[in-house]
Amino acid sequence: MNNYPRIVIAGIRGGSGKTTLSLGLITALSQKGLKVTPFKKGPDYIDAGWMSAAAKNPCYNLDPFLITGEKILDSFISHFTGDVAIIEGNRGLYDGMDAEGSYSTAELAKLLKAPVILIVDCTKMTKTAAAIVLGCMNMDKDVQIKGIVLNQVSGKRHESVIRQSIGRYCSLPVLGTIPRLESEEFPERHMGLTPYQEHPATENALLFVGEIAKKYLDIDRIVRIAREAESLTSVISNELKVTSDKSKEKDSALRTPPSALKIGIIKDSAFQFYYPENLDELLSHGAKIIEISALREKELPDMDALYIGGGFPETHAIALAENIGFLISLKKAITGGLPVYAECGGLMYLGEGLLLENKMYPMAGIFPLVFSLEKKPQAHGYSIVEVIRKNPFYAEGTILRGHEFHYSKPVNAFKDLNNFYYAFKMKRGVGIYEGMDGICHKNTIATYTHLHAYGAKEWIEGMLRSAAGFKRQ
Repeated sequence: MNNYPRIVIAGIRGGSGKTTLSLGLITALSQKGLKVTPFKKGPDYIDAGWMSAAAKNPCYNLDPFLITGEKILDSFISHFTGDVAIIEGNRGLYDGMDAEGSYSTAELAKLLKAPVILIVDCTKMTKTAAAIVLGCMNMDKDVQIKGIVLNQVSGKRHESVIRQSIGRYCSLPVLGTIPRLESEEFPERHMGLTPYQEHPATENALLFVGEIAKKYLDIDRIVRIAREAESLTSVISNELKVTSDKSKEKDSALRTPPSALKIGIIKDSAFQFYYPENLDELLSHGAKIIEISALREKELPDMDALYIGGGFPETHAIALAENIGFLISLKKAITGGLPVYAECGGLMYLGEGLLLENKMYPMAGIFPLVFSLEKKPQAHGYSIVEVIRKNPFYAEGTILRGHEFHYSKPVNAFKDLNNFYYAFKMKRGVGIYEGMDGICHKNTIATYTHLHAYGAKEWIEGMLRSAAGFKRQ
């Protein structure tokens, strides 16, 4: 049986170097002829996009808050198609939603019985690095920390003292030392790394981190650790039986979906935040996906429903506003009852306009909302919404888990106005206005909350049901 060679890349905090390490390993291993399956823990699109570009393979999400443990295992096993899995954690190893570290990278590593490689930012410390590692080792003995990578090391003496300290007090191998680097290969934007789709030299950036990995890491030893990972056999037999049993009880709407449903996806450099699992779920239930660019297309093609994901409409405001024909076509389709589901950037696109540096850029004008961009995040973290009003996609009373991350906010929000209303009440998170989210008009719903299809089966059910209803008209 495939032992699913795997490692989790974890850090002592956010910004400690996990993404550089993950991308470097993926690139270096790919250059050695190994097929890498990348996974990302945490509600992240940008890092996952880079990992996908490096591996030339979709990067799937394994987030314990968004997805149940059974479904995480099912997803990991079903998507493992190569020689080794690289799973990038988020924040610090034990950081979760509460003092217990619920939904942390450590909890994911335990669920997957995966060895952990811990990267430590060693800026301005020596022996304290060993104290941090020792604390991580002793916090939870079930977390299998198998090696350390030192980051931001300032020289040979600095490296020597830290290596000796970790060897003496932690008895863990140091698998690599990455010096302080001055490269600007990964420019940052307000939401993290620049998306790979917009980076001017993606291949060069990946080659750069691949060279870092080959030069500074013991790659062969890291591969051995991945291959020595504990068998998942017992976990599969105990946990996935539940998933198997539940899969036999799918909603009737999913068992017999109408054939040839056409679902449009606005996917370009302005709108690029999609979990591949969401699109896979549409395909697996018989839908045909039509990819559309809001930047290049002159009008909306024929379809039964439309999905607009998140992204950076603010950095494409001029091009989006100038594509007037597409905006008119989209508004006409929505007025005619086309089911539309929009998340975050998609919500902003369906508003009256974007206010950037005191200049207004007209958008689709579906909702009477104008959005501005702030210097600080307006919402950042996991969210929980309760469906409180009848709407085109969800039954009242439904509870959905998702996440928010945006710098935008509406400057003219309202509670209810004429034909517009909010379908979601935020049980956790910010939403659009006074703890409300999911603004609706006709068969369109737009929300700041991003959902993952594996954790919210109601999303795929709503998409198919709405599309089928529109198709029958």
